[in-house]
Amino acid sequence: MTLLTKKTKTTDAAATDLNIRDQIIGIDTQVPLLDGSLTGYVNFDNAATAPVLAEVLQVVNDFMPWYSSVHRGSGFKSVVSTEAYEQARQIVCDFFGANARDHVVIFGKNSTEALNKLSYRIPLKKDDVVLVSLMEHHSNDLPWRSRAQVERIGVDDLGRFDENHLDELLAKYKKRVKLVTLTGASNVTGQMPDVHAIARKVHAAGAQILVDAAQMAPHRQINVKSLDDPEHLDYIVVSAHKMYAPFGTGAIVGRRDTFMRGEPEYRGGGTIDLVTTERIDWADCPDRDEAGSPNVVGAVAFAAALRALSRIGMAKIATHEAELTSYALAKLAKISRVQILGDADPGNTASRLGVIPFNVDGLNQSLVAAILGAEFGIGVRSGCFCAHPYVARLLKVSKRQMHDLGHEVRQGDKRHVPGLVRASFGMYNTKEEVDKFTLALSQIAVGNYRGKYSQNKKTGDFSAAGWPPTKVHLWPK
Repeated sequence: MTLLTKKTKTTDAAATDLNIRDQIIGIDTQVPLLDGSLTGYVNFDNAATAPVLAEVLQVVNDFMPWYSSVHRGSGFKSVVSTEAYEQARQIVCDFFGANARDHVVIFGKNSTEALNKLSYRIPLKKDDVVLVSLMEHHSNDLPWRSRAQVERIGVDDLGRFDENHLDELLAKYKKRVKLVTLTGASNVTGQMPDVHAIARKVHAAGAQILVDAAQMAPHRQINVKSLDDPEHLDYIVVSAHKMYAPFGTGAIVGRRDTFMRGEPEYRGGGTIDLVTTERIDWADCPDRDEAGSPNVVGAVAFAAALRALSRIGMAKIATHEAELTSYALAKLAKISRVQILGDADPGNTASRLGVIPFNVDGLNQSLVAAILGAEFGIGVRSGCFCAHPYVARLLKVSKRQMHDLGHEVRQGDKRHVPGLVRASFGMYNTKEEVDKFTLALSQIAVGNYRGKYSQNKKTGDFSAAGWPPTKVHLWPK
């Protein structure tokens, strides 16, 4: 079978100038506005989930007639499905510069599950130290708290990784530091630490490095490098749904020697070689860490997306998104009541992602997001983006204020939780969409919006009365 080796003329032709909007499923979708009219949807919420590439959907549709059980099935469809699944694993391995001798690719639900798995599979004792940057998504923070002593690597006022503080912590805890874990790119500010330079320091200190690459991978080429390279990355985790592939899967790309030791945290079908009533012989990796029936369709979709991104060119994607981010920052700077958090310099966008956090003076962040959606057809996200400590640092919210807010939240009231609005770009977004966005913000900033909005005490979210004006019926009656 050649499901994962087909090419489409559309993608190859589009890759020449990155004019790939015709390859995005739903790009022409019309959405209802509060006044009852329709408008083309602008998706600036790519940091949460990216849309689906047409090529990916085509590969999945081609695969579905062959979809069956994988591993050990004797029927032809099972053979085809197994081959497609293992091809997908190799494509992921190759895309991130790994090799099958030193590395293993383990599929799972998403990067959150991958990080939790790593927290169990990396051998840690309670008095071991894990250095976790303050930039982290909760998925790369919470799992480590119960496994070892967690110490925080700080950030500066712009939310940038503090490498000097890392040096201090490595010196302070010396051989107790077993792991340094940090994001490859912040989902809040788009800031990108120099992970390879950091890796060199971490390895010199006798520790390993884990990079949460869920946000970085759709926008920059990542190479984990050979284990004999001082700048190698011991582990990365990635999510397919942020890389233009649906069906929910993620992956760990990490050291084979780690996963060859110890026992998996999930046990069941597919994880063993032999079981008796007295003994378990665990399978080799990755099988021992992929309990139960795997998400074969998700793995195929992920591999198809990686092949498409390779043909489009990660360098072209990075250049396009940097130019778009620079354009957006320059336009946003002209709106007097808009405050951009993080690095707002349009000249620095080559070294950061197209993730822009901001607030509008005098307006709740959720209200701004609700108006953009209901009255302008622009999708953004508001809140703390599963990175509460980082957002609190950016907004200069004190520990005392967070303590008081915690009391309110535990009483079921989230109305006063601070946060931001986030616009995040994908490779298909355009300057015309940025123009529509900044024009909408300039109107919102001066109070030029029509709807009547109310806030939900329990969630903190705002919604407009009478929106959406129509229902979308997905299920047949």
